[in-house]
Order: sequence, then structure tokens, then C-alpha cells
Amino acid sequence: MISKKNIEKLENSAVKLSISVEKAESKKEYNSLINKYSKTVQIKGFRKGKVPTSILENRFGESLKQEAASNLLEKAFKLAVEDIEEKPLGIATPELIGDLDFDPDKDFSFEVKYDIFPEVKLGEYRGLEITEPKVSILKKHKDAELEKIQEQNSVVVDKENKTVAAKNIVTMNYSEIDADGNEVEETKREDFVFTVGTGYNYYKLDDDIIKMKVDQENVFEKTYPEDFEIKELAGTTKKIKVKISAVKEKQMPALDDELAQDISEEFNTLDDLKASIDKKLNDQVEERIENIKTDNLLLKIVENSEITLPESMIKAELDNRWRSFMQQSRMTEENIEMFLQLQGQTKQGLLETWKDEAAKTVKSQILLEKILEKEDIQVSDEDIDSEIKTQAEMYKMPENELKETFEKNGMMEYLRRDIKTKKLIKDLLESAKITKGEKVDYSDFILGKY
Repeated sequence: MISKKNIEKLENSAVKLSISVEKAESKKEYNSLINKYSKTVQIKGFRKGKVPTSILENRFGESLKQEAASNLLEKAFKLAVEDIEEKPLGIATPELIGDLDFDPDKDFSFEVKYDIFPEVKLGEYRGLEITEPKVSILKKHKDAELEKIQEQNSVVVDKENKTVAAKNIVTMNYSEIDADGNEVEETKREDFVFTVGTGYNYYKLDDDIIKMKVDQENVFEKTYPEDFEIKELAGTTKKIKVKISAVKEKQMPALDDELAQDISEEFNTLDDLKASIDKKLNDQVEERIENIKTDNLLLKIVENSEITLPESMIKAELDNRWRSFMQQSRMTEENIEMFLQLQGQTKQGLLETWKDEAAKTVKSQILLEKILEKEDIQVSDEDIDSEIKTQAEMYKMPENELKETFEKNGMMEYLRRDIKTKKLIKDLLESAKITKGEKVDYSDFILGKY
């Protein structure tokens, strides 16, 4: 069928495959279509199945040629890639180069471009130098956690003196006032509730309403700077009428043994609660440091190695990140794009900012696979049982039930591979030379400011 084929390597792990098909195959495919349609097509003046070939070709010649070319291309391409190393990746459709020129009396030739798995030159991956941050967990961080617990167990009540202060929960009516002293109808809001000091109000009235009382009405004139966060207000001066209708405050519970017991039956005293907080903060830091060490290790391996990714691999990773972004935001794609537009951003612009990190992720995954091929890492039944036990505790379900779920859904091999990868990372980190980096405040560290 194929009389000639040629592979030419292109940039970014792509190739151009040139294929020629014998003219006998061209004629055979074309005649097959003629025979097929002559039996089924209906043309006025002819009985079904009795349409002459010349009439068919005159009426549908170009369409027949296009269909024959498409059929031949699909068959020839599938046959051509069977015995070559440069297999298409399968995550992107091969791209036809140029137009299809089909003549049933001639050889049929075409060229396609497609991405292939990248060539990898694996660099050094043992004994690498990586850094980890030094994180300070201070008394203020533990006190902040205790304050959150107090907040979560507080009771909101009407404030006795009915006077607005910071952290109070205020209900108010407001609107803009025009030059004639009239309310601007479209700016009116009634029974708007927010906590003073959070800034969660359109005109940023937190400081202005301090010391106002319930049923008091004031008009404020505010000038907003040119770089104000709300574009519609930036560089403007507004008169805003405000009336306070309710002021509430949180009554915080005392920090004592009773509060600890209310939170969990695990705690008998306040000291038990404080010890739990201390462990929680340290566990958070330890887990994130491990993640950072792993990221730094993989980055070093990527830097030491040579690998050029095809665009389709990067695109697939960006698509995965976009889907995760939508799931986490719990918004439709249309709403996310509207939100981005309000910030002067687009989906494509956001994906572009993710591109470098996406490429590093894909490279590290490929390189890890190469290292796993080289290293003889064994996973025992005990390793699997231990991992299932850990996950069962995490998801609060019986071990045998979780194991049965893995087995029923064909996920045991995935679990085995995950364990193997974890063991490899642990082994490589143990071989690494780890140095302490800069000192980081706990709050900044948890917020990702490192």
C-alpha cells in the first residue's frame, strides 16, 4: 500500500511524516466508493442502484475524491506509524500540512505533523544540594489560633451602648447623594451587613462610621485616589449618606478548661487544647517543608537534565490546571472569565502565566519515570497495607473497605506506583545535601509567601 515514507524531526519534539500511497490503492479506494454509492444514491430519472458511473462522477466527483483521500490518509497513516519509533503522542490530533491532492490514477501523497514523546537526557539526581526554610512558630501564632477558636465559639448579641466600634457587626442603609442633595436611586442599599474593619463594603466606610449610633444618619464626602482598587470610584469625590440600623458585637468565651471540653471530648483542660494547637502548627510546617524540599529536588533534576517538551504536553497540563481551578472556585467557566475580565485579565493571559510552572511539572513527571526505570524500587504487600491504613485513617473509613474499593475500581496498580514514587522521593531526599535557608515567619510561610 505505502510506496514511500519519510520522517523529519522538527523543533519542540515534533516530526513531519511524509507518505506516498501506490496509485493502485488510490484507484481501489475510489472505485470502492463509486460502487458503494451507485447502489444507494437516488437521482431523479434513474432507478435506485442503476445510476451510471459517469453520472455519479459528474455530480459528486469532487466529494468522492475528498472522501477517498480522507479514507486513504487515515489507513496509510495508521499503517505507517506501526513500525516506526516516532509514535504520535495521542493527546493531540496530527496536523495535515497543505491540502490533499487526490487523483485516482496517480500515487497519493501527503504530509502530517505530530508531536512525539520527547528525548530525555537524564542528569545527576543523587547527592543534590537543596535548601529548606527555617520556620518560626511563636507565641503570637499560637495565640492567633486560640483567638480563632474563641471567634468560632462566640455569640453575636446586640451591643448595649449601640455605638459603632472596630470589629462590630453593623447593619446600615446607604446611598450616594447627587449635587442637588437627592439620593442616587441605583446606588441605594438597605440592610447591608458587614464587620467594621474588614473593608467588605463598596465605599470603604469602616473608619467613617466609627462612633455612630443606631438610628443616626450622616453624610460623608470621600475623595478616592487615582489608584483606588475599585475602578469606578478611582479619582472621584462622592457624597454618601449612611444610616445605622443595628450594631452587634461578639461575646467571646473565656479561655478555660470548659471551652476546651466544649470543643472536643479529647480535651480535659485548656493545656490539652494548647498542646493540640502546637502539634497542628508543627505538623503543618513539617508537611509544607517536605513539599518544598521535594519541589526543590525536582527542580534541580530538571535543571540537570535535557528535555524539550512538545506543545501538546504543556497544553494538556494547562487544561488540567484550568479544570482544577474551576473546581476549586466552584464557578462556571463563563463566570470565571467575567471575573478575570473585571481584573483586566483573560483566560489565555492567565494560562500564559501558568505556562512555565506547567512545563516544569511535566518535565519532572517524565524525569521521575526515567529514574524509576533505572532504580530497582520494590513495593511489598506490607507497603501497600501500610499506605491503605494511612489513607483509611485520613478518610475515616475501615481499612478492608478502602482496600476493597481500590481492588474493585482497578486502582491497586495506581496505588503501587504512587508508593514506588514516594519511596523514590524519600530515597533521593536522603541522598541530598540539605541546607537551611532563610528564616520565615509562620504566617507568611503558611500563606505561601516563601
